[in-house]
Amino acid sequence: MASTKNMPRLKALYNDEIAKNLQKELNLGNIHQVPKLEKVVISSGVGKKREDKKFTETVELTLRKVTGQEPTSRLAKKSIATFKIRKGMGAPVGYLVTLRNDKMYEFVDRLINVTLPHVRDFHGVPKNSFDKQGNYSLGLKEQTVFPEITFEDASVLHGLEITFIIKNGSKEGSTKLLEAFGMPFEKEGK
Repeated sequence: MASTKNMPRLKALYNDEIAKNLQKELNLGNIHQVPKLEKVVISSGVGKKREDKKFTETVELTLRKVTGQEPTSRLAKKSIATFKIRKGMGAPVGYLVTLRNDKMYEFVDRLINVTLPHVRDFHGVPKNSFDKQGNYSLGLKEQTVFPEITFEDASVLHGLEITFIIKNGSKEGSTKLLEAFGMPFEKEGK
């Protein structure tokens, strides 16, 4: 087994405890059937402001600061006349970053324990944002909840979409995995 000395806290917790507990809780015969976080995709669309250079630079800078990786720009996949967008158009319609392995676990740890508690009037994240494969999507209305974002970076506000891609996931298994990581889901009565 690899040394846990330089391993991110959540990754070590998953390897040492969470995987075994989930295997028992979900009645799985093999440890390889246990839901596992495969990657986290953080994205932001620029929408109608795609021609506004300051806005697109702010989106790109936010993703770079929050994830520690260079974001990739996304071009339009199809033409939409009402938005004056053509397929493969020169101006990007959004940016995204894909995190895997150690960077992914470090980001999830910071998101759950530092960022989400900074959200104003926070009552938990919605439990109904799972897809059929057990992947979870979380939307944030503005980037200012991240401590890495300075006051100057927050002069232009934009939202972020965070998607947790979970291998061997189902809604139940993925919910239990994220709860084990400490994801603060909304209480049922709210």
